[in-house]
Amino acid sequence: MPSIANYRGIIPAISCPFTNDHRIDEPALRKLASWLVGHDGVVAIMTNGHTGEVFSLTPSERAEVTRIVADELRGRMPVISSIVCEGLAEAAEHARAAQAAGAVALDVMPPHHWLRFGFTPGHALQYFEAIHRAAPELDLVCHVYPAWTRASYSSQLLAELARLPYLQAFKVGQRDMNKYARDIQAIREADASKAILTCHDEYLLASMVQGVDGALVGFATFIPQLIIDLWNAVKAGDLKKAMAVQALITPLKDAVYGGGEPTGEAHARMKGGMYLAGVLENATVRPPTEAPSAREMDALRAAVEQAGLSKR
Repeated sequence: MPSIANYRGIIPAISCPFTNDHRIDEPALRKLASWLVGHDGVVAIMTNGHTGEVFSLTPSERAEVTRIVADELRGRMPVISSIVCEGLAEAAEHARAAQAAGAVALDVMPPHHWLRFGFTPGHALQYFEAIHRAAPELDLVCHVYPAWTRASYSSQLLAELARLPYLQAFKVGQRDMNKYARDIQAIREADASKAILTCHDEYLLASMVQGVDGALVGFATFIPQLIIDLWNAVKAGDLKKAMAVQALITPLKDAVYGGGEPTGEAHARMKGGMYLAGVLENATVRPPTEAPSAREMDALRAAVEQAGLSKR
C-alpha cells in the first residue's frame, strides 16, 4: 500500500458518480479515479469529501467508495478518506473502516454538532487522538472550517494540532483572508514541515499566493489540469500566466459556485459541468440535493465551452 510521502501538490476531492436509481456507480467511479491520477501534479485522491456527497452516503457506502478508489489506484496513487461523524466511538469505527478499505490517510472534519454547540480545544485534541488510536498507521489531515462557523479552529489550536506527530497536513478553508494568513503563520511557526493545502475552491489564485503547499479541492475533480496549471504558475512566480489561467477558471467557478461557498447544489452543478466536459456520463445526484436547472446548465455549458472543455 503506498504511503503519502509528499502532500505538496494537487489533491482532488473526488465526486461520487451515481446510477439513475442512486446507487454508487462503481465503473464510473473507477474511471474517474484513473482519469484524475493521469494528470501530472496530482499527488493523492480524497474520497468522501463534501464534493463526494458524503452526507448522502451511509457509513458502509463511505467505506465502499474508499475501497473502490483504493483498489483502482493500488500501486499508483494513495487515497485519503474523510471522517465525517459526531463522536469519539463513531469516529474510531469510521477510521478503522477506512483503513480496512485501503485509505492511507484520514481527513478529519469537525463533528457537525460543533457547528451548533461549539467546542473546546480539548474536545478537538481528544477527537484527533481517538482517531489516531483507532488507526495509528494512518496520517491525519486537519480539515479547517470557515471562520464564520462555530467549528472554526483558533490559530493557537491549529499550532497545537501542527505539533501532533501523526498529523501531516492541513486542508484550510477559512473564507476569511486575515484569519487565513494568521493561521498559516501559526502552523508554520509550530512545525514548518506540515503541509498546508488551500480548499478555497471559489478563489484559488488569491489563496494559493499566501505561501501554501498546494490545493485539496473538490473543484479539481472537474478541472484538474487547469488547477495544476494555476498551481505551477504560482510556484514559478509567473503572475501573468497565473492570472491568465484564473481567467479560464473564473467563469467555471461562477457557474458552479455562483457568488457563494460550496453547497450541495454547487456539487450538483459541478457534476453537470463534468457531464458537459465528458468527464462523467451521468450527472445524477442523490436527493435532497437538486439537479441544476436549465438556466444553470446553460451557464455551465457556456463556461465549459469558453474553457475549451466542451465534449457535448
